[in-house]
Amino acid sequence: MKKISTLLFVIFSLAINAQTKTYSEKFPIFQGCESNQGEDLENCFYEKVHDFVYQQFKMPNDLPKDYKGTMIVLFEVDEKGGFKVQYVDANEEKLAAESRRVFALMPKVEPATYNGKVTYSKYTIKMDFPLQTMAQIKEAKAAEELAIKNSTSFVRNDNDLEEVSKMNYKTFSKPQYVSHLNIPFSHSFYAQFDDEMNQVGTNNHTGSKPFNYAEVSKYYNLKEANEKLAKNKSGWWGKKLWNENLVEIQGEDYWFTLNPVLDLQFGKSDPSVSKTTFINTRGLQFNGGLGKSVNFTTTIYESQGRFADYFNRYAESIKPGGGNPAIIPGMGIAKDFKTDAYDFPMAEANLSITPNKFFNLNLGYGRNFIGDGYRSLLMSDGVSPYPYFKLNTTFWKIKYTNLYTWLKDVRTDVTVDRTYATKYVASHYLSLNVTNRWNLGFFESVVWANTNNRGFDMSFVNPIIFYRAVEISSSSRSGNALLGLTSKYKLNNQVNFYAQFLLDEFSLKDIKAGDKSWKNKYGYQLGAKYYNAFSVKNLLLQAEYNNVRPYVYAHSEAITNYGHNNQSLGHQWGGNFREFVAIARYFNGRYFADAKITYGVRGLDFDTATDSNNYGSNIYKDYDIDRPYNSGVEIGQGNKTTVFIADLQAGYLINPSTNLKLFGSLIYRSFNPEADTLTTFKENTTWFSVGLRCDIFNWYFDY
Repeated sequence: MKKISTLLFVIFSLAINAQTKTYSEKFPIFQGCESNQGEDLENCFYEKVHDFVYQQFKMPNDLPKDYKGTMIVLFEVDEKGGFKVQYVDANEEKLAAESRRVFALMPKVEPATYNGKVTYSKYTIKMDFPLQTMAQIKEAKAAEELAIKNSTSFVRNDNDLEEVSKMNYKTFSKPQYVSHLNIPFSHSFYAQFDDEMNQVGTNNHTGSKPFNYAEVSKYYNLKEANEKLAKNKSGWWGKKLWNENLVEIQGEDYWFTLNPVLDLQFGKSDPSVSKTTFINTRGLQFNGGLGKSVNFTTTIYESQGRFADYFNRYAESIKPGGGNPAIIPGMGIAKDFKTDAYDFPMAEANLSITPNKFFNLNLGYGRNFIGDGYRSLLMSDGVSPYPYFKLNTTFWKIKYTNLYTWLKDVRTDVTVDRTYATKYVASHYLSLNVTNRWNLGFFESVVWANTNNRGFDMSFVNPIIFYRAVEISSSSRSGNALLGLTSKYKLNNQVNFYAQFLLDEFSLKDIKAGDKSWKNKYGYQLGAKYYNAFSVKNLLLQAEYNNVRPYVYAHSEAITNYGHNNQSLGHQWGGNFREFVAIARYFNGRYFADAKITYGVRGLDFDTATDSNNYGSNIYKDYDIDRPYNSGVEIGQGNKTTVFIADLQAGYLINPSTNLKLFGSLIYRSFNPEADTLTTFKENTTWFSVGLRCDIFNWYFDY
């Protein structure tokens, strides 16, 4: 057991510091090794260390002179050429103590360098007792090899191969920043390079998210930006806390990183049933790359939380069948934690394969986003993670995204034997850079259910956009089709405008009639961004208006609505609303501040004994049942509710490698329906929180 723990310690230490044996990093130089280069310099270094230990080592008096054993020393050569022992594995503590004494006597050497810059490095050396000089060891080994060669009988070979112990590592050069690894989608983080991605004349496509690092690195050097933020720390703890990944390994054609993931928040809200609010998330994120084509990431979260009352009520209002108390928006199904909180584990993963410059394939479990705004009417990341396969094809002025997803309907009505119903979505997004300034996008999505054991219907896998005819030929009730249009215009390098139009269902006859038919289910978005506003560097101002008519995202078969886990795949508010959002984001070095104001009008259902009508906000209701009007349908019908939310957040970036932030936030929410019901009533909430979190996904508290 002791040997296993020693091996793990040595491997972990090597992994953290990724000692190099390629020669962009140069080994420390002992006196007498100055003329050596490459592998010869490495061998000379180890021989000098070994012989110095042989000369200075004094065997403890109470151990026999012919004592047999092995000692492994893990040591560091710092930036000044000094030796420091990190760990010694020996059967006798007296041997470990003596080795520390000897290494303290080591003469200073010329320190290691990486790309010409002085750096500290860690090394291991193994020594066998009784000690011998390197010359004696080489002579004995040569004699043994000669005896084996000349022998006519079998000679047992007890020597271990050294393939593992001599595995070559490189100093970690942050290869993820030019890889096809997905960049975790966070509005605040993406704002850091949004202006560079939206320069006039760039032939990129910002409407399909998340981006990967290779896409962004063409316009913004994330590696250089993070290096500018690096603190001058020489100690292990200081480097890991402020600058680096916890574990980072790089070798020939591969690299890995491992980091803890934290989201620790503590706060108070008013009004509140409980004294405090909190989020307690711990997790691990493992990223890596194999060659230039394969990248992967996986993140596992274990979370508990209690939120402001309005958020708790909403989470419980969309609870699944089967007895669980809530679904945390954007996270997933929650279990009870203690008496007034939730337990909501979550996992995300993505495997990216990029065989050439045209194709990028992704198999994952997570979320996707279509659009350039804060919200998306077409596909939002406000839902729980789901399995997906995504194919990105990029050529000329085009990026074409095929996305196939596997979703769940968790309503009690469709839950059988505690098993939730399955449904599928095939989506296509074609982005075209029409000119240097104007981008146009076409979107299509078809939803179908696993009825009659239909499974994943291959008739919907056609990769060509706009095949609604296929859906219709299979009968109109076999699927739910949505069409969309996006556009972005760059006025200059500081200002751009963006828009979305979503068409859920359309009746030309009813449009001409002008009677505001319920059948005309559509929504639109208008927005603008102003980068480096008023010549203030890194200040982003954004304004956005969203308008979605009643019954959008809903369907005649509730299971084929545009939703997952009782949440909308489009705008988080579902249907029947108008919304205006104003956002300001600013960062300076490691400091940042975000401010967001949301004002909206929603038409909610009363859901009372006297009025159980479906007014078009709840996408999980069949729009053919309890619909009060066929014409005269307007946004805000039903229980007209005014929503105002102000969200302020400011803090300090602790570690750029993990996007770990220390922050404080203040949310003020005013919710004012025309009529109070048991679940919908007038309420003003003030919610203050402080926290420490890795900003690698978006929390949406604006419900």
